[in-house]
Amino acid sequence: MQKIDEKEALQRLTLLCSQSEHCESEMLEKMRRWEIPDDARARIMATLIEERYIDHQRYCRGFIHDKMEYNHWGRRKIEQALWMKGIEKSISTPLFDEIDEDRWTDILRPLIRQKRKSVKGRNDYEINQKLLRFALGRGFSFAEARECIGDVDDVEEDW
Repeated sequence: MQKIDEKEALQRLTLLCSQSEHCESEMLEKMRRWEIPDDARARIMATLIEERYIDHQRYCRGFIHDKMEYNHWGRRKIEQALWMKGIEKSISTPLFDEIDEDRWTDILRPLIRQKRKSVKGRNDYEINQKLLRFALGRGFSFAEARECIGDVDDVEEDW
């Protein structure tokens, strides 16, 4: 890989950040791969944050929205992904608190309904256990999973 200097790194990162949201850890990883010295990384990061190319709250809000709406992840899985990106809980918790609790079950219910069509089991208990594991793997809470599985069971019985 071609080595780049501090000025060019800053230009590339500002361009990248102006095109889409990125977090601090992603930018630091890019600079590490470009072999930018530690002191230059700190100056570049300070500039990106000061000029609001990187805004943790804005990034976190967009990340939560996208993972909920497009990936259909539950709160636990999103929290874990944010933790892996180095986003502080003090930033993410208030944003999660803004989300209506019913929204999580609104996301999970169609997933459970769709998954039930492909799950095989000897009895309802075994099928429900598989659906429960599926929901937990998607990052939804046990209570949300049980509620949605129960709702789908009620709909199935009406047929």
